[in-house]
Amino acid sequence: MNITDVRIRKVNDEGKMKAIVSITFDDEFVVHDIKIIEGQNGLFIAMPSRKMSEGDFRDIAHPLVSETRNKIRDAIFDEYEKVLAQKAAEADAESAE
Repeated sequence: MNITDVRIRKVNDEGKMKAIVSITFDDEFVVHDIKIIEGQNGLFIAMPSRKMSEGDFRDIAHPLVSETRNKIRDAIFDEYEKVLAQKAAEADAESAE
């Protein structure tokens, strides 16, 4: 299974949740609402989840093996860095005007 598209849908400059992401596999299957969160040890991804009646959260969709999780994480972080660089370039261009 190949990651064919990563879309950073919303970027937050403040707070712990930094972005919301959609990722497409083989141009056939998409997972929405993956979150990029800033934790104590840096950024991590949180798969889409639902709050259970007991108050805890359970992932709706998630990889079963760590290799797949790493592949997803790396693709998401690569695209997130591109979006941040683009935002910085746009801010620099606006301040230069």
